[in-house]
Amino acid sequence: MLIRLLYACVRPYRGRTVLLLVLQVVQTVATLMLPTLNAAVVDEGVAKGDSDYIVRTGMIMLALAAVQIVGAGIAAVLSSRITAALGRDLRSRIFRHVMRLSATEMARFGTSSLSTRTVNDVVQIQRLALTVADVAVSAVIMSVGGLLLGLYQDTGLGLLLIGLVAVIGLCLSVLLRRLGPPYAAMQRCVDMLTRLLREQISGVRVIRAFVRDGHERRRFGEANDELFRVSLRVGRIMATIPVTLMVFMNVLTVALVWFAGLRIEDGAMRLGALNAVLGYLTLIIISIIVVSFVFTEAPRARASAARIEDVLRTPTSVPQPEIPVDPWMTTGHIDLRSATFGYPGAQTPVLKDVELSAGPGETVAVLGGTGSGKTTLLSLVLRLNDVTSGSVSVSGVNVREMEPDVLARSIGFVPQRPYLFSGTVASNLRYGNPRATDEELWHALDVAQGTEFVERMADGLDSPISQGGSNISGGQRQRLAIARAVLGRPLIYLLDDCFSALDQGTEAALRAALEKELAAATVLLVTQRIGSVQGADRIVVLDGGRVVGTGTHEELLRGSATYQEMAASQSAPWEVPGALADA
Repeated sequence: MLIRLLYACVRPYRGRTVLLLVLQVVQTVATLMLPTLNAAVVDEGVAKGDSDYIVRTGMIMLALAAVQIVGAGIAAVLSSRITAALGRDLRSRIFRHVMRLSATEMARFGTSSLSTRTVNDVVQIQRLALTVADVAVSAVIMSVGGLLLGLYQDTGLGLLLIGLVAVIGLCLSVLLRRLGPPYAAMQRCVDMLTRLLREQISGVRVIRAFVRDGHERRRFGEANDELFRVSLRVGRIMATIPVTLMVFMNVLTVALVWFAGLRIEDGAMRLGALNAVLGYLTLIIISIIVVSFVFTEAPRARASAARIEDVLRTPTSVPQPEIPVDPWMTTGHIDLRSATFGYPGAQTPVLKDVELSAGPGETVAVLGGTGSGKTTLLSLVLRLNDVTSGSVSVSGVNVREMEPDVLARSIGFVPQRPYLFSGTVASNLRYGNPRATDEELWHALDVAQGTEFVERMADGLDSPISQGGSNISGGQRQRLAIARAVLGRPLIYLLDDCFSALDQGTEAALRAALEKELAAATVLLVTQRIGSVQGADRIVVLDGGRVVGTGTHEELLRGSATYQEMAASQSAPWEVPGALADA
């Protein structure tokens, strides 16, 4: 899985990768030639007193050293560029895929986990790729080349070298295999810690209000201790690796020197060959240490790759149409026909056989209690979720077949909890229309009754807005969200209980302004408040995911028991016909 993911990411940079491999081979061969030339200097130059040979060979060694330095430098720069591009592409790939997922898949992974996978897990893969590209390739070539040249210098010492290196490799493989499960557990602990931090920082006011500081500290402490225990297991295994390498290196050096001493004493080996073999031994041990770094990174990168693949292989439940339909005329009509929706694994659907129609110049209110499916209904029109059965059409085209950009441009959505991005008032408003002028921004604010509080801000339209709009009140966030939707001038407005944080006076003024501004648009208003729907052209009452009443305010007061109960609970008894008699 890890290799497949790395290969997919490196494919666009095949040319640079081949050049990197060539440079690694060149600089490694240059390094491997130095011990052999050094042996020749000892045996042919120093032993025979040939100073000319020493100078000539020394010049060759200097040239090879220069080639090695230049090749290593260029390779390092190239490997950094390739791995940086790999990380950038992989993050973009995950981000694009996540943006295509529906609300169901997003809820399954969770925001904190998706953030960790997009950032932390990609960093783990990037680190492994950098280590492989920078030093691992040359280390493998150096190990193999060192063993072959050791055999060339002396067959007996070379075979001993191969046997002992094999033992080292076996011990390392056993140690590194034990790193896989702890690294996977470490990533899960990081996910948990990120989720807790997100919850506790976002909900710090609630924690303090209910004096739950101690409880939350214990929760965080337990998650932190779990990460500590897993990290300690990894650290213990990691600490064993360099100790094992040093022990084997020293034992191997002693064995080689002892064995070589016997051969030199017998005249079967020259002193220069021993120097070369010891030089190759040093290079091989260094290479093994470098490769061990790769193997210690590999288990964590493999766990990260599995988590990333889990996201990338998750299909969206709202796939884009293969041949999208672009309606030749966007009318703004909304039609739901027997629309049923249920979450995967749920026993009962959230919405059942919903029939609803709305057209231009018409305001249709959807009224219902908490959990009746009002927001879910809007998500079907937006195609954040797809109906389980039935159909949802906009401008006469099934939303499953419509070009997503056309659908998005046709709809202005104001959620119940409006989200603002870090930036300025102007930058947030221009999400609705990136090309809007300042005059258009002020007009949208006038409609949304937001001009007064924006003018009071220090920099007006350029006043800063923090992430989520946490530096302004809930009512101000709602008014900016309404202005953002108005600025796009869509044909359809989906208003999800977007007046809940406003006082009655501001709400009345805002409704009057919206009535003029949205006179030609299709408006679908979701709310729980009877007072917010009395002026609607038609009211659809939801109860338990079903439509239990349709009509005007007066018609529903006469003919819908559910509507009468809601009206009675929100109004004085004399405002509801029949309420006193029922009492």
